[in-house]
Amino acid sequence: MKQVEVTILGQGYILGCPDGGEALLATAVASVDREMSAIRDGGKVKARERIAVLAALNLAYQLAERGPAAPVGAADIDVTALVQRIDAVLAGDDRLL
Repeated sequence: MKQVEVTILGQGYILGCPDGGEALLATAVASVDREMSAIRDGGKVKARERIAVLAALNLAYQLAERGPAAPVGAADIDVTALVQRIDAVLAGDDRLL
């Protein structure tokens, strides 16, 4: 597993990434950043944690709309694990944007 530095909503994060998973991670990061930016730019939510939760819910809903048999890339996404990882990253980030 390698460490990859990414930027989401203007904040840098260092994430663990399996060897060969850089492209898939970059796609996921771009989706999260796009979703979080859209929520922030909507102007009603300012707290980074709330933006992250709403973005996670929006992305999970989009995945659910595809149905359980719809593959995402080469592997299925574990939404619960993704939300737990987001929570862990944001655990110490109680600053407002």
